[in-house]
Amino acid sequence: MFSLSELVPLNQHQNRSKLLKPWWEVFMDYLVVLMLMASVLACTEQLSRDRVVCIPLDPLFTTNTSDPSPTPGGDVTLNPSPKPPTHFPQNTSPDLLPPATGRRTHLVYQQYIYISQVCYHEALPLCSRFFPYMALLQSLVLVASGSFWLHFPHTSARIEHFLAILAKCCESPWTSQALSHAAQQENIQEKEEADRRRPLDSRAESPLLKRSDGAAATPPSPQVISLDRSDGEQARALFERVRKFRSHCEISDVIYKVYLAQTIFKLLMVTLIVGYTIPLLSSFTFTHTCHPEEQALVGYATFECIHVISSLMRKLLVAYLSLLGLYSLLNLYTLCWILHRSDSLRQYSFHSLKDLRSLIDVPDLRNDLAFLLHMLDQYDPLLAQRLSVFLSPVSESRLLEESLERRWGEEKLHAMTTVDADGGSRLQLVALPRLPPALFTLSQLHVLKLELITDARFTAQVANMAALRELHLYHCTAAVDPGALRVLQERLEVLHLTFTQASEIPSWVLSLHSLHELHLCGRLSSDGGVGRGWALGSLRQLHHLRMLAVRGRLQRIPGELCEVAGSVARLEIYNEGTRLLVLTGLKRMVDLTELLLQDCQLERLPSALLALSNLRTLDLQHNNMRTLEELLTLAHLRRLSCLKLLDLSNNQLRSLPPALFSLRRLRRLLLAGNLLKELPAEVKTLQLLTELDLSGNRLESLPSELFSSCVELRILNVAHNSLSSLPGGIAASGHLSRLDLRSNSLEELPAELGCCSGLHGGGLLVEEWLFLSLPPQVRDFLRRSFCPSEKHSEDHDRPESDSFPYFSPTQWSFSSALESQI
Repeated sequence: MFSLSELVPLNQHQNRSKLLKPWWEVFMDYLVVLMLMASVLACTEQLSRDRVVCIPLDPLFTTNTSDPSPTPGGDVTLNPSPKPPTHFPQNTSPDLLPPATGRRTHLVYQQYIYISQVCYHEALPLCSRFFPYMALLQSLVLVASGSFWLHFPHTSARIEHFLAILAKCCESPWTSQALSHAAQQENIQEKEEADRRRPLDSRAESPLLKRSDGAAATPPSPQVISLDRSDGEQARALFERVRKFRSHCEISDVIYKVYLAQTIFKLLMVTLIVGYTIPLLSSFTFTHTCHPEEQALVGYATFECIHVISSLMRKLLVAYLSLLGLYSLLNLYTLCWILHRSDSLRQYSFHSLKDLRSLIDVPDLRNDLAFLLHMLDQYDPLLAQRLSVFLSPVSESRLLEESLERRWGEEKLHAMTTVDADGGSRLQLVALPRLPPALFTLSQLHVLKLELITDARFTAQVANMAALRELHLYHCTAAVDPGALRVLQERLEVLHLTFTQASEIPSWVLSLHSLHELHLCGRLSSDGGVGRGWALGSLRQLHHLRMLAVRGRLQRIPGELCEVAGSVARLEIYNEGTRLLVLTGLKRMVDLTELLLQDCQLERLPSALLALSNLRTLDLQHNNMRTLEELLTLAHLRRLSCLKLLDLSNNQLRSLPPALFSLRRLRRLLLAGNLLKELPAEVKTLQLLTELDLSGNRLESLPSELFSSCVELRILNVAHNSLSSLPGGIAASGHLSRLDLRSNSLEELPAELGCCSGLHGGGLLVEEWLFLSLPPQVRDFLRRSFCPSEKHSEDHDRPESDSFPYFSPTQWSFSSALESQI
């Protein structure tokens, strides 16, 4: 016995499968059931009742002809036995026969049974005997082939999945809400079109377009029922499930092919059955003449036999053949329907839904999913409309908006807002499907950072963000409505863009005429050569651009920069190790005051720098510069005396040219990470030098003139060198406040360090064992806030400058890894 729990899923599957059966399939199912019932009834009657009834023929009434004569029933009567019949004597009447003598055996009934069995097997035609069983077998084959496409392994999984998804779509609260919203939008649009078509005079006099105060009435906004969190999550999961099922079903048309093969098979079966049944109709008889050749036993040679249920058999035969003929006509109609619409059955377009303007974005379907929807339309077209809700991008967009409104409300966004050192509010949103509507209500927000947002769109509501001045877009291709673009053009001052390819840069960026700073991080170059190394576009609309920072792989200074040469004062290029071959574009930027060229693989000072007469800040660190012989030419620049920073760190300099020491007003000299073996004594000419960084070189000694002449020196970093001693004139550096001597070959420290009052308070960075080599009184002077080198963090090794902040190697690695992840 089957349990109730096992029968319930089977019943549910059967109930759901009927959704995919068109009217002809249902009709054929009923026909084949009737055929099966007729065949079963015939078999049952034939097995449960006596088979035939046979009556002997009197030879006195048989004709003595050699040929058989037909009988009215269509049977034939054979000649009687050649033996003459036994006649009674003429002088003897039947009433005067002598009484029978002997033993009464009562074998008449057994003789009748015997003759009936012999005549059933020898005289009854085979088609009459076995047709009920053949009909039963044929009906079973038709039953099995009628639903084969629903149970075939390659099709049943897709069909069951489709029916399960369809059930979820019909049960989801989002379906009812979306269809209701679509109907309301359609009614509003129909009213608006009717109002536009109405004559102007009648429109003005219509009371429906007037309020009590005389103002024009606006159409009511559609009422939206908000889903709770669980319903919203289920609806979003259902969208994803429908999307995956669509991609899986549209790759093949196996269901269509199986259904076509099933229809052809059923038609061939019916044709075969009809083909061998029609010739046998003339042989179907249930009345026949039998010659058992048992005259010695029963005294008769010929018997007339008839089937006991011949009348019922004839009716069942006629009914079965009629049902079979109707079944064959329906199969022929099905095949014609399939062949006539062979192309359209594998393409499905929501024509009826496209009349609803809010669902015009429902995509066309193909292959198996299209065929299933065509079959579903034969049952109820409204079911396809409910499924279309989860195929519509507009519907999914509205669901995401509701989810964002529920999860990212104004209170949560306010809680995530931070305040920077300048007092401005900042907000960062990461990995959201789109911008929450509550974002545009933050009127006090100054800086907005968006990262990995797939569908970011700025609407006209951005006008409410009155304080917005800075925007960061990290791998976020944002779209801007026309109303929002006008607002951003007037207010936005700083824009940071991080992208993979230049094609991801939004076109509206180049129209922000109020922009002051533009930071670009991504691949702007191409592999097509120097001539195609810039793909951003025209910058001529950026009239107020003051700073441009590019982090990419440029091969040349783009000529497009000449469009903003009159406004850009600071240019930063981080080339990520790609060699910058052509720098002639810098000659046009004569108003440039700050220039940064890092990781550009430069081997010498670019000659284009001579045209930058207003240049004040130059940063060439992380290059491959081996000589600075051209540095003397920089002295011809009129404003070079105001240079605050000359950063030549992380190059491959082996020596310093004399021209460097002609910059007598130089205040900061950064030469870390090079190959210098000595510091020339000409350093004494840099009497205004306040900071000198020589860390990471190969210095073995320092000139005494460094301390005797550079009396303004405050920061000296000679860590990671090969110094064996310090010059005695270090006591003259009264302003020295920070001295880094770590990782050298020093064996002891000079006692003159006690005269450097600026080192009081932890300004001396050295190993602890080396610090103990100082005299006790000097140690006591420096011990008050002294920290060994192991306890100092890397960010205290070198203070940040006002122009270029210093980052330790650890910080640089972390920053690069973070950018790689983004």
